[in-house]
Amino acid sequence: MSKFAIVGAGFIGRAWAISFARAGHEVALWDQDGDAPGKALAYIDSLLPELAKLDLLNGNSMAQVRQRMRGVAGLEVALADADYVQENTPEILDVKRAIFARLDQAAKPDAILASSTSALLPSRFTDHLAGRARCLVVHPLNPPYLIPAAEVVPAPWTDPAIVSRTAELLRAAGHAPIVMKRELDGFVMNRLQGALLEEAFRLVAGGHASVEDVDIGIREGLALRWSFMGPFETIDLNAPGGVRDYVERYESIYQRLHPSMRERADWGGPVLKEIEAERRKRLPATELQTRQAWRDRHLMALAAHKRRAAKEIV
Repeated sequence: MSKFAIVGAGFIGRAWAISFARAGHEVALWDQDGDAPGKALAYIDSLLPELAKLDLLNGNSMAQVRQRMRGVAGLEVALADADYVQENTPEILDVKRAIFARLDQAAKPDAILASSTSALLPSRFTDHLAGRARCLVVHPLNPPYLIPAAEVVPAPWTDPAIVSRTAELLRAAGHAPIVMKRELDGFVMNRLQGALLEEAFRLVAGGHASVEDVDIGIREGLALRWSFMGPFETIDLNAPGGVRDYVERYESIYQRLHPSMRERADWGGPVLKEIEAERRKRLPATELQTRQAWRDRHLMALAAHKRRAAKEIV
């Protein structure tokens, strides 16, 4: 059993806490807001019964998972003897630089210092640290206790051994690390998601399809394969001779499409009014939180199904 520290106990921090405690680690939660750890643990208490019902606690009882988590009042208390630190403070560069300076000073020398940032390169907030070789980004897809993928992004000076240790810790906790060879703005997931969103906005802005029809194309089409295969495996299986055969057959289609896909859609322009109006017609703003809870229940059910399918389908 290792000791993990969660620094920032908000939306992302509480989700990481579930993931790490479920994997058997002791987890200390700290936040600048003294009330945040208690609120996080209360939220976790509300989720545990559903996770247990769907067998998503890795064979642990709710009591076992819960007793591994505790809120603490001081940052130094959270960091004491921590083997791994997951930072989840706001996406503000000065805040990241300041908190990482505190982490580097207070954490034991061999502790891994990881940030959940989704937008800041690790080199931008660790360059000034004496212990910068043990710092990197571990960016989850939220919530990490239901979505295994997590991006592991080193700074130019991150020790390769730290990258390897981090990836192994994540795998042991049931995650699927995306280990980047070097840092890049947007990492992997936001670059892939951004390309898809850009085309989605472009299709609506150009009057080619409705918001719902674009959603159907993903929800009832591409996502069914993508929920258990990536894009490269998908095309490898979509031609008789594999990926080379697919490229030889279909690359010309995408070459033809590419010029019309290079013009940026103005997400905040007139198209936003159309998209928002269609979404609010289908889902009033007053029902957003209810639908978010519905989404999370579906993610739980999907996670449970994928675990069962991995054992039952050869």
